Amino acid sequence: MNGYSWKALAGSAVGYAMDGFDLLILGFMLSAISADLNLTPGQAGSLVTWTLIGAVIGGFFFGAMSDRYGRIRVLTWTIVLFAVFTGLCAFAQGYWDLLVYRTIAGIGLGGEFGIGMALAAEAWPARHRARVSSYVALGWQVGVLAAALLTPLLLPMIGWRGMFLVGVIPALVAWVIRNKLHEPEVFVRKQRVKAPRFHALKLLMRDKATTRVSIGMIVLTSVQNFGYYGIMIWMPSFLSKQLGFNLTKSSLWTAVTVLGMMAGIWVFGQLADRIGRKPSFLIFQLGSVVMLLAYSQLSDPTAMLWAGALLGLFVNGMMGGYGAVMSEAYPTEARATAQNVLFNIGRAIGGLGPIVVGAVAMAYSFQVAIALLAAIYVLDMIATALLIPELKGKELQ
Repeated sequence: MNGYSWKALAGSAVGYAMDGFDLLILGFMLSAISADLNLTPGQAGSLVTWTLIGAVIGGFFFGAMSDRYGRIRVLTWTIVLFAVFTGLCAFAQGYWDLLVYRTIAGIGLGGEFGIGMALAAEAWPARHRARVSSYVALGWQVGVLAAALLTPLLLPMIGWRGMFLVGVIPALVAWVIRNKLHEPEVFVRKQRVKAPRFHALKLLMRDKATTRVSIGMIVLTSVQNFGYYGIMIWMPSFLSKQLGFNLTKSSLWTAVTVLGMMAGIWVFGQLADRIGRKPSFLIFQLGSVVMLLAYSQLSDPTAMLWAGALLGLFVNGMMGGYGAVMSEAYPTEARATAQNVLFNIGRAIGGLGPIVVGAVAMAYSFQVAIALLAAIYVLDMIATALLIPELKGKELQ
């Protein structure tokens, strides 16, 4: 560990915080943007949808570019792309130009997770790798909390256009940090031999063992995103309509749950470096099943508020482990590609979570929908047991 290690971690975490900050402030600003630009509800919602579509495209493209041309260089490209088009959003005159700006900003945003995870993993020794991956993942939650705290204060003063300019600030901070970094040594050694185009994608299924890991990681990241979005999108609405939570109580539930998620990510990283990745996943997956089943039986507002912290701890804590496992399971020439491709496939599948949870809640009840979510974590446990190898302490290839 040295100064470079800490700078690589800081640059990666700030970049991922930028993602969380940007997506949440957009959600907070949709009503103000709609009123100013006369957008329909469908048009307003599509701004979020196309930002996520752009992120998936950017994840696939920039992950492969990073494995070919370098972590720092490509991360700089993603930052510049994101910053320029987020800034342009402040000057949008209507729906279509704003949609284009948001989509391209999303493409820049999409490369952050995988490339940052690969950079941090390559800059730290094996004994700290899960912890470092969890610190990068915590960046997202820090960005979410910053957006939740700053948007209500700043939006009335500077409007939605000013908020988009504020959204450029984390990108500039990340750019300054990364501008002082060089490529990790493990990447430089591999870079001496130029791989063919699309070679990184082929390495995700180079043999049966690697294919099995790739399928396992798609299952794990799909369940992660399905559960996260399914719970976080619908729970405030349920608390408001079914249990009479006012806006203050709903916001308090969100804050307590997010703090629980942050604690879970930190705990997972510590645990995975001590007892291993696989047992840590199984513990948290079992905890998710138990908490979801217990949560579906609660009706007391105070109990639901504090149980939300435990629910968040288990359901989202596993974010602290995906980066470490994917860094260790794939060689340097495919590491960022694996991180971005596999996680974004999971993000695309998991994006169906709010639709499925909403449909089940309408047909039966929200408690039934929450209880059914427990079943996908059982699937998660099976995938972990059968498909995910134990890689604790493995030196990077």
